[in-house]
Order: sequence, then C-alpha cells, then structure tokens
Amino acid sequence: MTGQAGESHRTTAFELFFDLVFVFAATRVTVLMAGEHNVHGLLQGLLLLALLWWTWEGYTWLGNQARADDGVVRGGMAVASAAVIVMALTIPEAWRDTPGGLDGPLVLVGAYVLVRATYLTVRSAVDGTVVETVAGGGEGARRRLGLSWATLLAVVPLLVAGALLGGWAQTVLFAGALAVDRAGTHLAARRGGLRVGDAARWSERHGLFVLLAIGESAVAAGVGVAGRAVSVPLLAGAVLGIAVAVCLWWLYFDVVAPAAEHRLVRALGVIRVKMVVEGYTYGHFPIVAGVIVTGLGVQGVLAHAGEGVALGGFHASVLYGGAALYLGGHVLFGGLMHGVLSLPRLLAIGALLAGLPAAIALPPLAALAGLTLVLVVLVTVETTRFAEQRRDLREA
Repeated sequence: MTGQAGESHRTTAFELFFDLVFVFAATRVTVLMAGEHNVHGLLQGLLLLALLWWTWEGYTWLGNQARADDGVVRGGMAVASAAVIVMALTIPEAWRDTPGGLDGPLVLVGAYVLVRATYLTVRSAVDGTVVETVAGGGEGARRRLGLSWATLLAVVPLLVAGALLGGWAQTVLFAGALAVDRAGTHLAARRGGLRVGDAARWSERHGLFVLLAIGESAVAAGVGVAGRAVSVPLLAGAVLGIAVAVCLWWLYFDVVAPAAEHRLVRALGVIRVKMVVEGYTYGHFPIVAGVIVTGLGVQGVLAHAGEGVALGGFHASVLYGGAALYLGGHVLFGGLMHGVLSLPRLLAIGALLAGLPAAIALPPLAALAGLTLVLVVLVTVETTRFAEQRRDLREA
C-alpha cells in the first residue's frame, strides 16, 4: 500500500537522502568536464546534468502524489538511488570508456534506463490508489503513463547507439534522446489532470536541491586539491571559494526562495501548476547547472593557485560563465514567477561577461577575487533594496 501525500505533507528524510544521491551524481559531472577541458566536454556535461535533472523532477512529481517514505514508492526510490550511484560512478567514462572492466557508456545508459523504468513502474503501481483521486481520473493517468512508456522505448535505441558510437555522434544522439524525452513528457502533461498539492513543499524541495548542490560543489572543489601542500595562495583561494558559495546561497535563499513560495501558495488550480512546471521544473535547471559549472571554475582556480600563470580560457569561462548562468536562471525564474526582470542581476551578468577577457589573462586568485567582488556588490545592493520585503516575508 502507498500513502497519499496530503496538502501539508513536507519533504521527508528519505527524500532528502534521495536528493543527496542525485546531487552527488550531478557534481560528478565536474570530473568529466574537467577531464575534457574544452567546449565539447562542457556540452557533454550539461547533457548529463539535464538527464539527471529531468529524472529527478519525475520523482519529485511522484512525491507530490504519494508519500515517498511509504510502501512501493519507498522501494522504487531505493532501487533508483542505487541506479543513480552507478550512474555517478560511470559519469567520468560516459563518453570515453576506460580500458578494462565494463563498458562505461553502456553501463551509464543501462543505469539511466533502470531509473526511468522504475519511476514509470511505481507510477503504474500507484495509479489505482493515488492517481485517480489526485490527478483527476484514472483513464487520463493511464494514457499519460502509456505515452511515457512509449517515449522511454523510443529513447533507449538512441542512447544505446550513442554509447556504441562515441564522440560527437554520441553527443548528437544523447541530445536527440533528451529532446524526444522532453517532447513525450510535455505531450503527456498536456493531457491535463496534473495537480500541485502543498505549494510550500515544492519550494522547499527545490530549495533543498539547490542548497545541496552549492554545498557539494564547494566540497568537490576542496577534494579536487587534496594532496597539495598547504600554502597561502591555496588558503586564500579556499576562502574566496567559500565566499562565492555563500553569495550563491544568499542570492537564492534570502529573498528569492521565500518570495516565490509566497507567490506559489497564493496561486490556485492551473495557474499553480503552470508556475510549478515553468518556474521550478524548467526554470531551476539553469540555476542548478550554474552552481555546478561555477564549482568547476573554483576547482580550477584552487588547482592552479599560486602558480603565477594566467587562469586561461577554459577555467575563466566556466568560472564567470557559470556564475552568469546561475544569475540568468534567477532572472528567468523571477520572470516566470512574478512577471518582472531583476535589473541588478542583469547588470551583474553584463559585468561578468564584460570581465571575462580580463579573467582569462589574470592570475587564478585575481580572477576569483573579481567574481567574488561582483557577487558581493550584488548581494549588498539587493540586501539594501529588499530589506522591507524580506522583513514582510519573514513575518508572514
């Protein structure tokens, strides 16, 4: 049996564990991108992040309809957690198999298909008990599930062919698989019947994912320089890296997250569903991707701190470009949730893109200090500008 998720059902400890597994897999993408060290590798990493993100979103919608710590849902998420760990271990070999052992790309594809198939199986299992009452009718739910299964079956050949071919062919086929998967999911969602229960839970769940991504990225940057002798440049880089992580946290959790939650709670019916789909399911991907890519840039700075050489095009691009992507996700999220664009954040994005050429030529610590300065100025401006709104949100 599976318990139905109530209107006031909040994130469970088991869901937090499940999210941590996914975030660990997402941060492992930095190992792949750092190893490739080029635009193609960055694109490959973003494709894997997208596959992980859409998969996690499916389980988040499932948790909106049935308790994740009960019955068949808990069992299915336990199986999915194990499969995601396998994905995480094989991500560095996703495009280039390491000689010896199993074929990395094929293992990755197999684990991904297992995660998706487990989700659809669990959805089928709860169809008769939860979906009929929550999603607005069993017949519509069965049609959506049928389309979702058909989409997965169409995606598998593309993924397998890509894993066998490798290189750019794999990149194109994986991108095609992602497009087919998204199109099928979109068509299934348009059949109607979707319902968002506790609105605050959606904000909480996505906020926890962002928080875990920021924390894991900071940890990954530190682990990446393990074994190096402790030095003043290394410690300075670590302090600046933590300052960047704090700024990323501040820019999301100080006002953005509570304001969006407040807006979502007041919305009803199809308007609430639209805001969740656009603002959280789609709008949060660039935010999470920006955290991961920025973490890769910080890791590159720490790896070369004190060497007296220029940061270089790749690490400067992911450091400044990742932060710009993160802020761009915030601008998109604000536009979708409130219908407004943040001028300070747009100006900060412009400053980062304008400063990128200088960051390429600057020493690593100087480039990281420049990013920190832009983020600290933005935090200061917004903390002052939204002081009254922050106070009202906290009182509410």
